[in-house]
Amino acid sequence: MKSGGVRRVLGEVLGSALMLVVLCAGWVVAPSASAQGAAPAQKVFRYAFPVAETGFDPVQISDLYSATIIANIIESPLTYDYLARPVKLKLQTAAEMPEVSADFKTYTVRIRPGIYFADDPAFKGKKRELVAADYVFSLKRIFDPRWKSPAYPSLADEQVLGLEALRKKSIEERAPFDYDTEIEGLRALDRYTYRITLGKPSPRFINNFTGTGALAREVVEAYGDKIMEHPVGTGPYVLAEWQRSSRMVLTRNPNFREQFYEAEPPADDPAAQALHARMKGKRLPMIDRVEIAVVQESQPRWLAFLNAEHDMIERLPAEFSNLAIPNNRVAPNLAARGISMVRTPGSDIAFTYFNMQDPVVGGYTPEKVALRRAIALAYDTQTEIRLVRRNQAVPAESTLPPMTFGFDPKWKSEMSLYDPARAKALLDLYGYVDKNGDGWRDRPDGGPLTLIYSTSPDQTSRQLNELWKKYMDAVHIKVEFKIGQWPEQLKAARAGKVMMWGLGQSASSPDADGFLALAYGPQKGEGNLAFFDLPAFNKLYDQQTLLGDTPERLALMQEASKLLVAYMPMKVHAHRIATDLMFPWVIGYQRHPFMREFWRYIDIDPERAAARK
Repeated sequence: MKSGGVRRVLGEVLGSALMLVVLCAGWVVAPSASAQGAAPAQKVFRYAFPVAETGFDPVQISDLYSATIIANIIESPLTYDYLARPVKLKLQTAAEMPEVSADFKTYTVRIRPGIYFADDPAFKGKKRELVAADYVFSLKRIFDPRWKSPAYPSLADEQVLGLEALRKKSIEERAPFDYDTEIEGLRALDRYTYRITLGKPSPRFINNFTGTGALAREVVEAYGDKIMEHPVGTGPYVLAEWQRSSRMVLTRNPNFREQFYEAEPPADDPAAQALHARMKGKRLPMIDRVEIAVVQESQPRWLAFLNAEHDMIERLPAEFSNLAIPNNRVAPNLAARGISMVRTPGSDIAFTYFNMQDPVVGGYTPEKVALRRAIALAYDTQTEIRLVRRNQAVPAESTLPPMTFGFDPKWKSEMSLYDPARAKALLDLYGYVDKNGDGWRDRPDGGPLTLIYSTSPDQTSRQLNELWKKYMDAVHIKVEFKIGQWPEQLKAARAGKVMMWGLGQSASSPDADGFLALAYGPQKGEGNLAFFDLPAFNKLYDQQTLLGDTPERLALMQEASKLLVAYMPMKVHAHRIATDLMFPWVIGYQRHPFMREFWRYIDIDPERAAARK
């Protein structure tokens, strides 16, 4: 990997020395690929992340944007069909679908022979084939205390036989994690086959095979603590440049295997059927180079798209929805430029969590529960959706998102209720009153009641901050805002040093289990940043994990959701609607509810892209 400099790469064209590249007003203008004697123009796809990445080690990251990069570099055994709806699992590096035992405790995976990692100095000039041992090693890394993996709690809950004992031994002996000891629950059976054995039934464990990418042991050992900077995988792209929190460039992996576009569009979706007919049989990936900028402020990101500096804007900032998509249709001035949209209900939640270990807002006593419920009741989510999100969201009633098992569109709760009178009554009843006459409520013990809300410097966050201040002022609760960048806020949150923080969570599989896990006690400080730990909730969570997708499981998930409403460790605001806009030279884009490796499935028309205006 080469480290990116400050210089901004405007574009590049591959071809003979006779080809001309004209750089003008931030656009790349190149001669037609059909011109006599000219080689095809390089296909470059450019867009922006609204949040900075954290790094590129699949074991250490948990944020969406880093995961997007990784998904296009490092491959898991399974993925999702790009067009199938309802979603459908599809082979990626696996030769066949995993063999699952009748009791859902044993999963056997066979890897397709002849898949190779991208070239890297760690391999000392040799071609390195992907083998079963790479997945075994990569799964063991999640349990290595050295890496402090956010994925550890959820995988630990699956009870992979022997893995926890290896971790415990490493911690107790203060010794390096033992990767070489063979354990019952995770072993390579032969060069291309590995088996995972669990201590309890896990009917949906197969979904984990869409997110468990493989790294080669040689690479991890070669780069050590700098492995976040050196992702080496078998996917269609390699990381060519990285300027932290600013710019990433990915280029084709020359070692990527022969793979062709094939999908299963719904029979009742003419647009998806037409797309498949157009793209079927094309070799993947179709794009040569992906350039990603990090533009956290929504206005410059929007202007960059309008100026065709980016080929696409993913998740149109809500403040521009009235200009870009009035009445949820592409504005005439944009349509005249050939700009189109893909509009999709999000399988996600936007929420604010309370740190249950915080001395002000945390705790399980009646007065602490009353405080959190009062804060939630005092905040008007409908206004947030109307003013900040510009109606590009719908109110949420629980942590369970649409398009996942567990979500019930008819289920209603106090989560979305706005009732400031009731909020004031709760505060008064439990002693949160002004004791010193300064106009602000104090805690029952007389100490100051000040909410510290962690937030980001972008415009949307500032607008949300204004709403929080408005609604807390209305019930006489003082609120202050702690502004910081995402990586720093996340580090503080995992350490339990954040009182309140607003986040978004997107589903990675068609199941809501991971959203309930946001409040699961054993995952405190990892997925559970609220540090919520309620035995009754933990029991319900454990029970539902053992069941298939039955009415009994659904009932348990709803009971667990009721406890989250009652104790309010988090205020869930909304399920967002994603609107993606793209120029006409972007071909084949569809938003998938769960997968992020869409770059390999889209194409760029180089002639139309060369005439960017």
